[in-house]
Amino acid sequence: MIIDAHQHFWIYDPVRDSWIDESMQILKRNFLPEDLARIIKENSIDGTIAVQADQSENETNFLLGLAEKNTWVSGVVGWVDLMAQDIEEKLEHFSSYKKLKGFRHIVQAEPDENFMLNEKFRNGIGQLKNYNFTYDILIYPHQLPTAIMLTEKHPDQKFVLDHIAKPSIKKKEIEPWASGIKELAMNPNVFCKISGIITEADHRNWESKEIYPYLDIVFNAFGYDRLLFGSDWPVCLLAGLYNQVINLIDEYMKNASDENKEKIFGKNAVSFYNI
Repeated sequence: MIIDAHQHFWIYDPVRDSWIDESMQILKRNFLPEDLARIIKENSIDGTIAVQADQSENETNFLLGLAEKNTWVSGVVGWVDLMAQDIEEKLEHFSSYKKLKGFRHIVQAEPDENFMLNEKFRNGIGQLKNYNFTYDILIYPHQLPTAIMLTEKHPDQKFVLDHIAKPSIKKKEIEPWASGIKELAMNPNVFCKISGIITEADHRNWESKEIYPYLDIVFNAFGYDRLLFGSDWPVCLLAGLYNQVINLIDEYMKNASDENKEKIFGKNAVSFYNI
């Protein structure tokens, strides 16, 4: 089974989706299951994980609705206010949705360096395991130290790092990102998505050879048992086509065993998200 562990859907709204700036014209339209269905069929993808792009419970319900109508959407990573006083009631409500696998907060946009260590946020994180929910960590490299502390403080919670923490491949910046990745990976409850990589390189001129050093760090740190392939469609379209994302990882792993390839392209996602 081949699983794309990270993709998005949206009905474009210029106000709500203000993160899509003038340099991202290609993303200023609707991206829905009918747009992705043909692509995943062409690339022999069996299922996907739809991840929130807007921070609202409406977004969670929107994605769950799409997942209900499209069997190949294997799971949803939604949003809930983890700092809400009634977080347990919210999680209890959402636990009735079989395809809801976990939650994500767009921490990369938070100005507070210690946002993830906020007592209210940590209380929300601490409740997730009671309902078998996962948590996707979306951060920039400078936020890795707090991600390390968060995951250490919640050893029984399943975490997955999105987009390898977005190192600036375009600027060829390796450190201190690499050291942070290695330390984060020492926590066995943390997995990592090989996703959102080509968009951190030069959108028009990226080459595989400049991305490989970053993949080396991630593969050496997490190993084949804790890495998940994700396309980051449609955001990946800023820098390349869907099949280019797959081919990048496939070519990098050309000498890997079939068993390890199966882990990266599906088995790890099935296990992590309980598909």
